[in-house]
Amino acid sequence: MELIKVRNYEELSEYAGKLVLEKVNTLENPVLGLATGSTPEGLYQYLINQYKEGKVSFEHVVTFNLDEYVGLEKDDINSYNYYMNEKLFKHIGIPRNQTYLPDGNAIDLNEEATNYENRIKQAGNIDLQILGLGLNGHIGFNEPGTPFTSRTHIVQLDESTRQANARFFISIDEVPSQAITMGIETIMESKQIVLLVSGEGKAEALHRVINGEVSKEFPASILQKHPHVIIVADEAACKLL
Repeated sequence: MELIKVRNYEELSEYAGKLVLEKVNTLENPVLGLATGSTPEGLYQYLINQYKEGKVSFEHVVTFNLDEYVGLEKDDINSYNYYMNEKLFKHIGIPRNQTYLPDGNAIDLNEEATNYENRIKQAGNIDLQILGLGLNGHIGFNEPGTPFTSRTHIVQLDESTRQANARFFISIDEVPSQAITMGIETIMESKQIVLLVSGEGKAEALHRVINGEVSKEFPASILQKHPHVIIVADEAACKLL
């Protein structure tokens, strides 16, 4: 586990962006694992800018997102499908049939979870997985108590997670109570993981990731066991280290 401490969010986004570009520009068929939320937005803007400057092509890239809400249409402004299209995909020339998100509206959600797992395996697993860090230690939507052996599955969202995401909705009542997410073991099979942590509010969680015991009650702690994790964190997030 390597910690890269940067001054601010802008530097965090640029550093992470350069790690992504290194994979995209050197691998023949790079497979990226992508995250949503506010933390990766700067990273995605960096990638868009590099694309517009002609410094990278995404035509050969395959992407898999960590998760999607259950019950939202793909064009719902709060769906992660919509988020990814608006924040990244439609701006970088990537073929949309090479971008995958779990289908939260599948008739059989368990079958969709199995199919998603199989797609990742067929792609050769993920070369570089971007992660954010939940206040309760969730990675993807793997809430506290999720077994480390979990594969892609349906989850009941923790109330703290719903509260944290309520800012994107009109009210807490509109935040879905379920999601479909890559499992912890699926994430851990990624060849490299980049964990992005920004802001003083995440300082305690980051401290637990690095110095806490490995426990399923704080899912991100499992990253201590991965052979190739880079944590990119700004000064505010590092204040307890």
